[in-house]
Amino acid sequence: MADGRSRASPAEVLLLASVFIVAACGLVYELAAGALASYLLGDSVLQFSTIIGTYLFAMGLGSWLSRYVEQQLVAQFLKIELMVGLIGGLMPAALFAAHSLLPPSAVAPFRILLYALVLLVGALVGLEIPLVMRILKKQFSQRYGLKDLVSQVLTFDYLGALVVALAFPLLLVPHLGLVRTGLFFGLLNALVAVWALVMFRPQLPGWRAHAGACALVLAALGAAMAGADQLTTWAEDRFYGEHIIVRESSDYQRVVVSSGQAGTRLFLNGNLQFDSKDEYRYHEALVHPAMAAQGAPKRVLVLGGGDGMAVREILRYPSVQTVTLVELDPHMTKLFSTMPLLRQLNHDSLLSPKLTIVNADAFGWLEQHPAEMFDVIVIDFPDPSNFALGKLYTASFYALVDQHLAASGYAVVQTTSPLIARRSFWTVATTIEAVGLTATPYHAHVPSFGEWGFILASRRPWHLPAALPPGLRFLSVADMPTLFNFPLDMARVPTEVNRLSNQALVYEFEAEWGKVH
Repeated sequence: MADGRSRASPAEVLLLASVFIVAACGLVYELAAGALASYLLGDSVLQFSTIIGTYLFAMGLGSWLSRYVEQQLVAQFLKIELMVGLIGGLMPAALFAAHSLLPPSAVAPFRILLYALVLLVGALVGLEIPLVMRILKKQFSQRYGLKDLVSQVLTFDYLGALVVALAFPLLLVPHLGLVRTGLFFGLLNALVAVWALVMFRPQLPGWRAHAGACALVLAALGAAMAGADQLTTWAEDRFYGEHIIVRESSDYQRVVVSSGQAGTRLFLNGNLQFDSKDEYRYHEALVHPAMAAQGAPKRVLVLGGGDGMAVREILRYPSVQTVTLVELDPHMTKLFSTMPLLRQLNHDSLLSPKLTIVNADAFGWLEQHPAEMFDVIVIDFPDPSNFALGKLYTASFYALVDQHLAASGYAVVQTTSPLIARRSFWTVATTIEAVGLTATPYHAHVPSFGEWGFILASRRPWHLPAALPPGLRFLSVADMPTLFNFPLDMARVPTEVNRLSNQALVYEFEAEWGKVH
């Protein structure tokens, strides 16, 4: 605090409040860049780590450059706020647009643009706090010693960062989306500039020019905010290349469903999850080797698979009495149980009286229900592209699966491509074996994905079933043995166990799939 003998002036209070705002805005731009890098380039720890590291370096560079700003501190602060607000606020929109305009193979130019913007915004943000401290010291030298000044400014700086760190994933992105979030905080930066314009008018030469600049920036950001939905729609239309019938953001992911002459496709965070023209190949291969080999499964657990396609295949077996579907995102199960086109694809499986839907984290649900036992467990998670997903492929997770699997039961895991991500595929097999289960790998060709892999986990060896349900379009008993033969370029290679403590699979997956993009 100051010396405590006089009450803080309005200008002083507003300057300290501006510290809170600029800290909040600066962190939003950092988080938005990291989220966009993960969303557009692949959801991995690498993207967030490199973005945050680059941004912090740029902030340090900006702080160092602030020593060369010596004259007209308020005017310089006002200019920096307008530049941060305009560039930082428009950054998510610009990156979305650039990603849509560039060809899919042009990853390098997009990365250059991404990191150039991160460096520029970070450097400008790094200039802000040193200038605020110097303005406070100059304007209120009688109230602030160095110790009090640093304490006050850093307190508001860190408080602003805390508030945004909590609000960004819980409130801002789910309700505003990345584009609108960036623009909203860009407007806040511009309003800080307007406040400086009004409060320090007597000290600002060329006041009209500054006022005009503020008006132009506010108008540009306001127009962009008004057109944010149209921009997102245009960018997604170009990216997905088909008529989009669903474009929604849940608390967990961006959900896009496109439909055209070729069929219906589901994308989660930009990654294809199924194409109606060949999804039957994937889901028949996922479900039936385990279900048919078990013989007469009664209780079935599905982890993931909120689209209901795996449940559709499971319900082909008359012996099935109950199916429990554990899907993290309630948005998915609601969408695929209410939208007519999607209900047609899953044959209304999510409305079956045999089905119980649980919207919960699969890892936590298994831990909290130790007494639940199942004849078949179908594990249909997205690929292990980050640590949050990687934990669902660890030895700890498969140990939980083992505890819930009946003695004669089978679990099956979708396990990425054994051709493109060979080491990733066999890492899952090694991890399953590490908990004492028998791993039986197989693969199937799904045109939308290429060669795709699966692994059966059980306490007894897998055997070829005598029969399959009628009406299948891909699998037959006669052809099933070919799924279990691996050519030389997909043959097993030595790998380590994926554990919570090392998350080796995430690094393997990033290294192998990163070569494709």
